Parts: sequence; structure tokens; C-alpha cells
Amino acid sequence: MSPSPTLDASGRVPLTWRRGISTFGIGVIGFMAANLVPFMIIALVDGHSLTPTAAGTVMTACLLSTAVGCLLTSRWSARSGRYVVARGGLFLAAAGFGAAALVPVTPVAIAAIILGGLGGGGAISASGAALAALRNPNRMSGISGLANRAIVTVVLALIPLFGTGMLSAFGILALLALAFVLTSGWMPAAAAAPDATSASGPTVGADVGQSPAVPRKAPLLVTIAGFSLLSCFGLWALGEDSLWAVAGSMGAEQTGISDADMGLMLSISTAGGLVFGAIASYLGDRLGRTVPLLVLLLLGGGLKLAAGLVNDPGTYMLVIIAWNTVYALAFMYVVSVAVALDVRGFWSAALSGTYLIGSAFSPLFGTFIAETLGYVPLTAILSGFSFLLLVPFLVISRVAARVEKEGAAVSAPDSSDAAQFNQAAIV
Repeated sequence: MSPSPTLDASGRVPLTWRRGISTFGIGVIGFMAANLVPFMIIALVDGHSLTPTAAGTVMTACLLSTAVGCLLTSRWSARSGRYVVARGGLFLAAAGFGAAALVPVTPVAIAAIILGGLGGGGAISASGAALAALRNPNRMSGISGLANRAIVTVVLALIPLFGTGMLSAFGILALLALAFVLTSGWMPAAAAAPDATSASGPTVGADVGQSPAVPRKAPLLVTIAGFSLLSCFGLWALGEDSLWAVAGSMGAEQTGISDADMGLMLSISTAGGLVFGAIASYLGDRLGRTVPLLVLLLLGGGLKLAAGLVNDPGTYMLVIIAWNTVYALAFMYVVSVAVALDVRGFWSAALSGTYLIGSAFSPLFGTFIAETLGYVPLTAILSGFSFLLLVPFLVISRVAARVEKEGAAVSAPDSSDAAQFNQAAIV
């Protein structure tokens, strides 16, 4: 019997406008609070008279809540509940951030922000699982990163136009969450695992069905690879975002960079991520996954070390721009590894949760090491994160490549069916 023209051999479906808008957009909304942290801290300080430290603590609690929401719902999203998780998460995010924008009572606003973060975690989980159902993991993770940067750039530009207050910082996010509820039904449905004994994640129930996406051999190896990926990604996030947390103060103290130059540097960094994200999306899997990841991790480690050693403002700006661009590309490739590990999306659903845990603690870690030891030791430590995590990342990438290859081989159609696949392929 010929396979469905919309499915490839692993059970993944091609990208369409509806699937893309829903899958990528919902993921961006889930992450939006993390991207708006600087504005949200200012809004809390001005709107509720909190100290910067107290406002930062509130946002750390929000991000940790997002991570918890993502991890708690990742298994459900990987099965048959991603639509419920997405809608529930977006509604909760809209309610929480909407209340924070409108209610002037400080304890209520803080509780609402944390609840909004929890809802964002559900949106991230559902989007991450849906990403695994789309054909060509490398290309899809590239487009996902591209969409994230594009939408965040627009929102970051809009908020100052309305004034950096509670209504703009939190209200815009609440409205976006409500808008994307309408698109949640467009996400691709959960693909199926082969059987309960060969699932790459926790035990899969009978409702999942059958699919060749995960090889029947050595499921324990895939499970170990998946949990190792989650752990490594959390540590990598701590190392990357710790540099981001101190980039401004380090630039000011070491090179005398001005606030205007810092703004220009961040804008160019975003543009670099957009350009190279587009390139990564176009290349898809032509360069593979392991070699690009190796190169990016080595470059990232070297650039982090260089950031602590340069004293010229122009050179510092170039180093930070280059590092932020490399970081964005490495992020996309790690996501593609998680997507390739399991067509149902368990690992890609949980991945962002572990990232947010590392990211939430990065300001505290970065500022503590910088104040205690100095900026040069800090950048040496952070570059060590990239070099130490290099080996496990590459081993996991190879496991993911084998999973993907074996999954396609198990149910590869005969020559006539293959021709139908090729004719039907869109992405």
C-alpha cells in the first residue's frame, strides 16, 4: 500500500503556512517573557516601586515557572495532548500577563506573572513537540530560530513606542497569547512510536500507535542520549546567558562602550541571527548536523574567552556580535538534534524547559563570578562550558543521526512508492 503523500518514511509531514504559523508562533510566544525581561524589570520597578534586585527575582521566578510548565507537560505534548496543552498554556499566559498589566496590587501582579510564565511553558512544550512532526529537522529548527528572532525584534521595537510600563510590557504579550490560541489547531498532530518497548522517551501507551520513527534497536541508548541532551543543554544555557547578563557591564568597564553603542551592538546581533538563521534554514541537512555543531561550539568557546580579553570598544562589539550569532546557530542545531531523536517530539518538547532553568540562574551566576573573580576568569570559565560539553553534544548528535537513518530505513517504501514520496514532497 502506498504511503500517505503528506508523510515521509519517518512519519513527518511537510511544512505548510498554517503549520508554520502555529508551530513557530506559539513557541515564540512561550519564550517571549524571557526575551522581554529587561523591559519587564523596568516596568516592575516603575509600576510597583520594586528594587531592581526584587524585580529580577520576580522574573527569575517567572522563568523557572515557565521551565516547570514545559517539563511537566512535555510527555503529554509528545502524545496526543499537544492541542490541549497549547490552548491551556496560551489562555493561562494571557490571563496571567493580562492581570499583571491591569491590576495595580503588587502581590497580585507578581502572582499573575508567575502564572503567566507557567502558561508560557505549556506553549513551548506543545510547539517543541509539534516541531518534531515536521519534515527535515535541521531546516525546521533553522526556520524556528528565524521566526523567533524576527517576531522578538518587532516586539522589542514596539514596546518603547508605547512607553515601558506594565501595560505595554505585559499587555502586549497577553494579547499575542490570545491571538495565537486561534492557530493552535493548525499544529501537526503527534506522530506515533513503534511500540511500547522501543520508545525513545518514557514509556509510551497503546494510544500512540505505530511508526518507524524510532529504531527498535537499543532504545536505552536513545533514552540516555535524550536525558543527556537535556542536562547538557541546561548547562550550556547557563554558560551562554551568563555572558549575556554581564555583556553590558563588562563592555562598559573594560572598553568604555556607551549605552548607544551597546544598543547598536544588540541590534546588529539580532540581524546577524536573522541572516544566518535564514541561511541555516535554506541549507537544511546538506551540511549534516555534527560537523556544524562542532565548529560552532569551538567558535563560541573562543569568542567567549576573547570577550574578556579585548579592551577596544569596536573590537569588543565585533566579538559580542559574532558570539551572539554563533550562539543562535548552535541553538538551532541542538534543537534539530532533539527533534531527530524522537519523531513524537518528547525531547524537543522538554528541551526548552531545561534551557530555561539554566537561563534563569545565569544572571546570578554571571554577576557572582564577575564580582568575585573578575571578568577574565568569568569568560575563561564560560568558554570552558563550551569545550567540556563539546564531546557529549557530538556523541548525542551521532546517536540522533542513527535514529533518524534507521527510522527511515525501517519503513522505506518500494521504488514506486518512493517516487510518489518525491513527487509529493514540499519541504
